[in-house]
Amino acid sequence: MGLVTMDAAEVEFLAEKLPITVVPNFTQDKLYLISGDVGPFTPGIPVEVPLWLGLNLRQRSKCRIVIPDWLQEEKLAEKKEEEAQSKVFTEMPCEHYMIVAQLLLSAEPEGIPNSQQVKTLLKDIWDLRISKLRSSVADFILSEGSHAKLDRLTHMEINSIRPFLPHSLDQVYRLAKSVHNTELSQTQD
Repeated sequence: MGLVTMDAAEVEFLAEKLPITVVPNFTQDKLYLISGDVGPFTPGIPVEVPLWLGLNLRQRSKCRIVIPDWLQEEKLAEKKEEEAQSKVFTEMPCEHYMIVAQLLLSAEPEGIPNSQQVKTLLKDIWDLRISKLRSSVADFILSEGSHAKLDRLTHMEINSIRPFLPHSLDQVYRLAKSVHNTELSQTQD
């Protein structure tokens, strides 16, 4: 699948390709990028650009970033409640919600009302999901399963268990092999 072998920088790179709306304060013809054309840029007229470009323009005071609806306090509170009530992972509003939120909170903190509460809600959602993920992994290891399917995880969440999971499964395999060898030697005696 390839996603499991990504490191945090690669996951962030993918997140920066997501589209974001900006309101430019400059005039520019269409930009022809490898990933596709963006623009034209007209002052006051919203335009969709890749997140990396929006962040770059914002850093140079060339635009205002339009904060996505899902990054509002009320929406995050609803998502937190939904995640807390569900035994399985819920669909996240953005596949890279933590990275996008961190980048936007850094670049456009004044554009996000109640930014401190938004940060807290994001952390709470992350903690809920990581707790579910750890429980799922523990249950999987205890069940001695050979495969599992976890739907609706983000790349960053998968990446958070990457260092732990292969080592744990290797230990389970060694224990099972040891038990099997012990049983085999006892039956031969």
